[in-house]
Amino acid sequence: MDTDVDAEIVIVGAGICGLATALALHRKRIKSVVLERSETVRATGAAIIVQANGWRALDELGIGSTLRETAIQIHSVNKEFRCLKRTDLVKVMADNLPTGTIRTNCQVLSVELDPVTKFPHLMLSNGSVLRAKVVIGCDGVNSAIASMFGLHRTTLRLFSTSVARGFTNYPNGHKFSSEFVMMSKGQVQLGRLPVTDKLVYWFVTRLRTSKDSKIWKDPVLIRQSLMESMKGFPAEAMEMMRNSKLSFLHLTELKYRPPWDLLFNNFRKGTVTIAGDAMHPTGPFVAQGGSASIEDAIVLARCLAQKMFDDKNKTEETTINSAMAEEAFDQYVKERKMRNFWLSFHSFLVGKKLDTTSSIIRFIILAIMSTLFRDPDWHSRYHCGNL
Repeated sequence: MDTDVDAEIVIVGAGICGLATALALHRKRIKSVVLERSETVRATGAAIIVQANGWRALDELGIGSTLRETAIQIHSVNKEFRCLKRTDLVKVMADNLPTGTIRTNCQVLSVELDPVTKFPHLMLSNGSVLRAKVVIGCDGVNSAIASMFGLHRTTLRLFSTSVARGFTNYPNGHKFSSEFVMMSKGQVQLGRLPVTDKLVYWFVTRLRTSKDSKIWKDPVLIRQSLMESMKGFPAEAMEMMRNSKLSFLHLTELKYRPPWDLLFNNFRKGTVTIAGDAMHPTGPFVAQGGSASIEDAIVLARCLAQKMFDDKNKTEETTINSAMAEEAFDQYVKERKMRNFWLSFHSFLVGKKLDTTSSIIRFIILAIMSTLFRDPDWHSRYHCGNL
């Protein structure tokens, strides 16, 4: 390693995207360092729905078989459709990384390019500066790294819908079939699917209210609010909500970046790029956010490896330089841009359909969706390619 850098490849954020990126690089025998702002590696939210394309990506990372043991198969038109606990996914990814890869208590405030070397310098919250050759921002919807590309937090927009997510445990086993069930009443939608024969994941979407900002940290009040919103739902749905596990109950507002922002940004500045929600935050409406992030990780690692070396000639002394990183990131962005645009656009349309009460606007949105997305399973047929 050059003496003027502290780390060659730095990944910001130890969420699903950051860990997947580190693991994909590790599978290509490329070392990286992951900076996580929290004291421990943790998963935000309850569960993640993984469709066929996501499982293909997890298999490329070498962890698909392990994760299949934690979640049952859901009957679907997809070849494979399961619901994973986020904690299980994050733990398996972290456990497959070399010791010392993840550094906790490292909050990145910003990144700047050195005027002489052109390498990125990371400004940390403790006042220190970490010098790197390459930076990959995987720090989520409120990304500090994305600001480098003009994608400031203030440019994020809100759907009128909020979502609550949680688990309900059935010690003696539940009687639900292995299906993804949706129920709706007015502008409240409930989704339910089993994780195991004793654990059920559910989510509720409804119009955002002025109370949400006051109760989002209090699971008791969240559950109470949901019960009020769900009046008139079937008794089994109300019982499921009443018995939900408070420790996994989350209420969040839904942020997104307009899909067209993905078309007019090259997402590479020097040797810095972004991935996952830092690049393409969407609503949960097509259940592809997590899988798309893992796809990003695989494509990014593959592009870097192709530019760095021929696998047959790889040695531990192989290092990355600016030209390699810039060419790799340009290729990565080229491969992922339209895939992420269409996923974002699809999610955007569904979210806006739920937002509006106008039958005319709903009709227009449905007409667009039926024209562009005739195959409801189009997103899960995608294959990001081999790692």
